[in-house]
Amino acid sequence: MIDPDGYRPNVGIILMRDDGRLFWARRVHRDGWQFPQGGMNSDETPLEAMYRELQEETGLLPEHVELMHSTPGWLRYRLPSRCVRQGEKPRCIGQKQVWFLLRLVACESNVRLDANEKPEFDRFRWVDYWYPLEHVVHFKRDVYTRALCHVAPAARILAGNEAVPEPTFPAPLGEARNRRQA
Repeated sequence: MIDPDGYRPNVGIILMRDDGRLFWARRVHRDGWQFPQGGMNSDETPLEAMYRELQEETGLLPEHVELMHSTPGWLRYRLPSRCVRQGEKPRCIGQKQVWFLLRLVACESNVRLDANEKPEFDRFRWVDYWYPLEHVVHFKRDVYTRALCHVAPAARILAGNEAVPEPTFPAPLGEARNRRQA
């Protein structure tokens, strides 16, 4: 399913413990680390897709998490031209994502990367809130920045200002514009 602009609908998941640390996972057979994410089926809402992807990629069920916040709409990123499949119709040039902040309310032992026949991840660890911005693949960096900045106030309510400090980098364009209008 690709929209008329060439973006595939997708969901992103920021899974957080009470101490403010985030679930960070390594892709199977790759050196890339990222948050869980995945495409939406045509008959799914973003929320339904998020819970399906959560279970497929982490083994966690809805009762293992608490929904804390989400982005109000789509955040987009373009794929590098080397990643765009040529000759496909419709042509996918990137992803548009709704991001969800989830609080882990179950034991960490409920995380099962092998819950799916074809696992997405082979390792995970818990990282500081802003760590992913320096370590995600470059073409996802802006969307990660916008997602983390958007959900940071809700994350601070749970984990506190020390665990989720104010960012030490300029706010993404959309965030800066929203702050001026408030």
